[in-house]
Amino acid sequence: MHEMSIVHGILMASVKAAEDAEAKCILKVNVEVGALTGVVDDAMQFAWEALTPDTIAEGATLEVHVLGASSRCRECGHEYAHGRFDGARCPECASPLVELLTGRELKIASIDIED
Repeated sequence: MHEMSIVHGILMASVKAAEDAEAKCILKVNVEVGALTGVVDDAMQFAWEALTPDTIAEGATLEVHVLGASSRCRECGHEYAHGRFDGARCPECASPLVELLTGRELKIASIDIED
């Protein structure tokens, strides 16, 4: 389950940032995840609940925001939103020369702490 290692990294980075800010505890961590990463929100929540006990994030909420996928055609410049399997060709000119703009993100957007 790769979500466990992803959430472990999110937790460690969040704890470090909170400790650097001299926080008593973490209340919430907001994460942005691209739709094409294959990361499953339920699995992330399960991993969060399994990993946070006995840390300053115990009881904290993990809020996952899924970001849609979009690409730009290298032939005609058209930018378009798409799903997991339908972005390989430009919908305007049918060119296969497309560049992924969004959809593979995985980042901590914010951490809410208690001072």
